[in-house]
Amino acid sequence: MTTKPPNFEIPPEMREVAEKSVEQARKAFDGFMGAAYKAAGTLEGTTDTIQAGGKDIGRKALTYAEQNVAAALEFASSLVKARDPQQVLQLQSDFIKSQLQAFGEQAKDIGSTAGKIASDVAKPQK
Repeated sequence: MTTKPPNFEIPPEMREVAEKSVEQARKAFDGFMGAAYKAAGTLEGTTDTIQAGGKDIGRKALTYAEQNVAAALEFASSLVKARDPQQVLQLQSDFIKSQLQAFGEQAKDIGSTAGKIASDVAKPQK
């Protein structure tokens, strides 16, 4: 005899509160990123190799942080809409896979940029 698992349902009020919380977090993060980009923009007055390379890495790091937080907020939004535990597990599995891939690509890109900066710094100056 098979038993049907209990129905997993999030009450509409709870879902609405969770969705509003995710949206508020998204707005707060957007404000933070705007301020961070503005602050990074004030550092653009110098032109030597190390400062330019550091600025490039900083911009990449901000971009990746923004992408990663956006992905996490999207994941949270998806979880709120999940209909059953299996869907929650699938969403979590998909999120972990995509984030591990993204982190790997981001680390490779930043490492490559850092290597280029080191190479440029080591070159004889003309």
